[in-house]
Amino acid sequence: FAIGAVAAFGLVAGAEFLSGSVEIYNEAAQAQGQLVASLESTRYAAGLSEQALTAQAEALQRLTLYDDDATKSAQSLLLTFTNIRGEVFTNAIPVIQDMATKMGTDLAGSAVQVGKALNDPIKGITALQRVGVSFSETQKQHIAHLVETNHAAEAQGLILAELEKEFGGSARAAAAMGTGPLE
Repeated sequence: FAIGAVAAFGLVAGAEFLSGSVEIYNEAAQAQGQLVASLESTRYAAGLSEQALTAQAEALQRLTLYDDDATKSAQSLLLTFTNIRGEVFTNAIPVIQDMATKMGTDLAGSAVQVGKALNDPIKGITALQRVGVSFSETQKQHIAHLVETNHAAEAQGLILAELEKEFGGSARAAAAMGTGPLE
């Protein structure tokens, strides 16, 4: 009887392991698929490759509590905002992680909020103010002037700088404290 119970336990444990492995594989494959789909549907408007985005997601996984699949999902959402490109895009991802951590929200919500703000900086800062991000009148005027004079990337940089000032380091701090290092 004891041998049968051990064998049954082993079979159940093996089935659970296999099921969990399939689920993890599926999540990873879907996240990668969505990343590729977003790159293709936007015709690579961000100016970044699948390899570069995957490398960023993997690097951030080692520094935060967000796994690479969650980061790829946030990247996929941010890619839909086609006015966000290059360095602004890559700088936005850690800021999104910091904002989500500090605000206690998910990456998707933060990606959409930051994406809207960076995609249309003049309207975007108003939306960010509704969730508690502060911009001075001088900052708002400067951002508007930059957008109006075709310096949108600089305006986006100012928005990221303010978000970094308010939320910077939150995702890394969460990963370094409490049970974070074990996760």
